[in-house]
Amino acid sequence: MNVTKMKYRSRKGVVTSLAAVVAMSGTAVLLAAPSIASAKTAHASSNSWCGPNKASIALADGFGDNTWREITRYSAVVVAAQCANVTKYVYTNGQGNTQKAISDINSLVSQGITAIVDFPDAGAAMLPALTKAYKAGTIVVPYRVTPGGKAGVNYNAFISTNFVSAGVLWGKDVASALKGKGNVAFLSGPPGNSQGLQELQGIQSIFKSYPGIKMVGQAPFNVTNWDPATTTKVVAALLSKYKIDAVISDYGTALAGAFPDWKAAGQKIPVIATEDGNSVGCAYKADHASDPAFKLFTVSSQNWMVEYAIRYAVALATKGVLPTTNVPQQSYENSVTGKVAPVCYPSLPATAINSSGLTPAQQKAALAGTIPTLASLRG
Repeated sequence: MNVTKMKYRSRKGVVTSLAAVVAMSGTAVLLAAPSIASAKTAHASSNSWCGPNKASIALADGFGDNTWREITRYSAVVVAAQCANVTKYVYTNGQGNTQKAISDINSLVSQGITAIVDFPDAGAAMLPALTKAYKAGTIVVPYRVTPGGKAGVNYNAFISTNFVSAGVLWGKDVASALKGKGNVAFLSGPPGNSQGLQELQGIQSIFKSYPGIKMVGQAPFNVTNWDPATTTKVVAALLSKYKIDAVISDYGTALAGAFPDWKAAGQKIPVIATEDGNSVGCAYKADHASDPAFKLFTVSSQNWMVEYAIRYAVALATKGVLPTTNVPQQSYENSVTGKVAPVCYPSLPATAINSSGLTPAQQKAALAGTIPTLASLRG
């Protein structure tokens, strides 16, 4: 089988879970929890998004060097391969360097790529390059983190999710677990990223009713760049300054890599609200009996959000039926209610993300850096 071996490898990670609740603006609807293998189909749509025209598609990551991106990269090419009229698929990794990410966009345009799906980690700094590509006639679809600008002016469409809703869910769970009193650290990605700011909006909308809850550390959030090594350093620094009663983080795998910091500081793992990951669930399974303060609440890590973005870009490029541009949040595990208890799959790598929708074999391949090509997926 033809495969692509990733050049850049992530450093650490963790994770767990099975799905349960779709939440929009804090309103939750209970769903059946899909298995790891079947979760993928829960987010699929008919192939009407695959139109009659030929097209080349690219996924451009601003930062591809963590396990969330490895799994997401695998998901993206799997979906692209489902449309026979996608004749070429390209991946680029900005490695957290804004200038390289900009250069990658410019290079894809020069190559004549029909459509670019972009994760603009650098936010507004990417807008000029994306706008230039759009005005040059390339289809441009940023997703998850907004670069600013406006659809139809700076790019074709922005594939969004309601991060405020995730913040509301986390805020409610944490406030309840702490009984309205304690120190809470909120960790997000690069400075000023829209995901973290929107999640914070949701968190604060809940915490304003609990004057006994104090958010500690860097404002508006503790910056991790979604990098596991940086996350560990940030957690260690926080523990040296504060008694932490709860942590909210939008990258569970990276946060779980920092769990040993609590032991090093002579403390127990506190209330954790984050995105799902196998290592998070496995840590809970191993420690909760001896650490009753360790309560776990997760939302889906949404690796499958890239599938929405790829389908939309392919639909525009091939003249297919346009799918939705809004992706729902999903509440996942809750160790307090037990409706969807934390899950650990020992047979999978610690860095697996069980809500990804990939099969166990696909996750293992993705995390080993082995990414299939269009040809190998099509047999």
